[in-house]
Amino acid sequence: MTAFAGDGRHRVAVLARDGVLPFELSIVHRIFGQARTAAGAALYEVVTCAPVPGEIRTDADFTLAVTHGPEALAEAQTVVVPGSAADHQPWDGPLDPPLAAALARIRPGTRIASICTGAFVLAAAGLLAGRRVSTHWRSSARARERFPDVTFDLDVLYTDDDGVLTSAGAAAGIDLCLHVVRTDHGAAVANEVARGTVVPPHREGGQAQYLHRPMPEPRTSSTGRAREWALANLHRPVTLRELAAREATSTRTFTRRFRDEIGTSPGRWLVRQRVERACALLERTDLLIDEIAVAAGFGTAGSMRLHLRAELGVSPSAYRATFRGRDR
Repeated sequence: MTAFAGDGRHRVAVLARDGVLPFELSIVHRIFGQARTAAGAALYEVVTCAPVPGEIRTDADFTLAVTHGPEALAEAQTVVVPGSAADHQPWDGPLDPPLAAALARIRPGTRIASICTGAFVLAAAGLLAGRRVSTHWRSSARARERFPDVTFDLDVLYTDDDGVLTSAGAAAGIDLCLHVVRTDHGAAVANEVARGTVVPPHREGGQAQYLHRPMPEPRTSSTGRAREWALANLHRPVTLRELAAREATSTRTFTRRFRDEIGTSPGRWLVRQRVERACALLERTDLLIDEIAVAAGFGTAGSMRLHLRAELGVSPSAYRATFRGRDR
């Protein structure tokens, strides 16, 4: 069966595997399917294929009837691999033979992309070695252990490393596909696709703003009183000498014990706590940015802006717009 019509449109093949996530699969069809010329002609042709055509199980309560096989990968100019529920199961061995054989049919020079944990498949096939890539932050520790020859970047929503593209979580697949459209046909076309999908043409920041990363709490602690006092006084300057005094020890001894127990320095811990406090206030209150900066102990909106950009990659107003739905 011929997968593509051969009418000049850019050929995109989406590889559906057992346990495929339907949302990630549909992103590719939705974004590329809307890209059109000024005269209304479709710019992409998208087909779904499988290592073995037939009924494909999804992670939902329905299956997919996929009629195209791996021949579509050999004909495609862009190949996209969405995530699958199977990616969240422990596996250290080689790819299943049909999947490995299917990926081997991709021609040299083909643009290859993954959405979320689809990067695991590309990495296992040796297609990501030495590259900077992204995947979902929840899978990052396992990914780094499983694929030490790949650099996983959690500070971005997607990466584009010389024609090999990867996205973070599922929704970041939208950002990645819009980036491809923008690269191929310019911002005007990509912006029209974004409007049709009712999503931003480009999201500010990276994955960091979506991570919840509380500092670890030790079971036994010789710095607990100091940390409790600091959290009650985040609105004011807190010095190392004051923290050490709460535990009746020298600053040097306190710093050593703190790092042993918490895994970071007191100063770094304070910044993280101030950022957490600021984020909570941005999400849950109507306080002005200047008021939040004072309440979180940054003193000024400018200082808070610098710290949030360093920690999360976004400004306070952008963070509030994302998680509260309005900008102040």
